[in-house]
Amino acid sequence: MSGIKPVEELELTDDFIFCRIMKKEDICKELLERLLKIKIEKIEYPKLQKEISPYYKSKGVSLDVYVKDSNRIFDIEMQNGRHEDFAKRTRYYQSMIDIDNLMKGDGYRELKESFIIFITTFDPFGMNLPVYTFKNQCQENSSLLLQDKAVKCFYNATAYEKEPNVEIRKFLEYILNHKPTDDFTKELDRRVNDLKADNDYMEEYMIEAISLYDARNDGFTLGEKQGLALGEKRGISIGILQKSIDAAKKLLSTGLSKEQIASCLDLSIEKVEELAKEEKNS
Repeated sequence: MSGIKPVEELELTDDFIFCRIMKKEDICKELLERLLKIKIEKIEYPKLQKEISPYYKSKGVSLDVYVKDSNRIFDIEMQNGRHEDFAKRTRYYQSMIDIDNLMKGDGYRELKESFIIFITTFDPFGMNLPVYTFKNQCQENSSLLLQDKAVKCFYNATAYEKEPNVEIRKFLEYILNHKPTDDFTKELDRRVNDLKADNDYMEEYMIEAISLYDARNDGFTLGEKQGLALGEKRGISIGILQKSIDAAKKLLSTGLSKEQIASCLDLSIEKVEELAKEEKNS
């Protein structure tokens, strides 16, 4: 289908591949240790591509890779396209991460140190720096930090040659050129190729790609009353539910079984059967 990137062209910088590779604890752990120069004993995944939506009505966020250890939280985002609201997105992500933690009943004192990490294939601030690190700082005295334990880091692959740290430089070079030059990037590259050769993952990729393609071209709609009721019951956002319904309609003509479509798109088999009848009668 036009507009969907062919499997053979997928790289680590593609969202689907990046999220699946980072689901491997050893790779995710080593990447964080390399980028942040810290030691992590063990990380856990609350939920990959975690959607954080407050109890009150507001815009939720979907995080690419959301992991934590005993006293820190990490959100890792792979960013290919430039957005005008780039900086403000990090502000909103930070607020949602904090709300997500406070919902568990913790007080302000219990908020964990958080790192929002953007890996970009472009220069987000136009100053040709390989790394941009932001912490809240007093304007009247630059040596005084707010100590709110909130850090935002941007890694600019286009300036990899200027990065003095070899491990970071090799990683950013791989992000930009897709050519491994050290043991870690060779392992990344091997896992990317293994993933592309896995039929189950590639079937999942096509389903997700069709869903996103339809969403971009057709936009979000409110969907059917029954679909909305199902979404509210299961706590699924309207946009995500409608994308699943649109993707299911497309996939019904591909030969996949109703059970496979229901499983991959997190829809009930009854809903898929209902959609099949509607498509047949249309």
